[in-house]
Amino acid sequence: MGVTKSQIFTEKQNDLAQFFKVLGHPARVAILEYISTQDSCICNDIVGEIGLSQATISQHLQVINKAGLLKGNYKGKSICYCLNVERFKDLQEQLNLFFNTTASNCC
Repeated sequence: MGVTKSQIFTEKQNDLAQFFKVLGHPARVAILEYISTQDSCICNDIVGEIGLSQATISQHLQVINKAGLLKGNYKGKSICYCLNVERFKDLQEQLNLFFNTTASNCC
């Protein structure tokens, strides 16, 4: 796969693309759904619920976290994850703005 020239796109375009990358994998959607129903959880909780290996869940959490969709606190040696609700609200506003300004005059 070629190198993405992300620098030629706006910050908002890159931001939304990163968000959709997260949503582009069903395991990440399942992880977000699970975390959204918990006060907080650690990776092993997610492994038990989703059924993927710990290493795979960790990789997916890394992508989700890179998009700013998670908050985490250390609990012993583990990270306790919860959703970054403010970030989701920001992305919702960006999507609403995008769709509210999109012309609906398709052929």
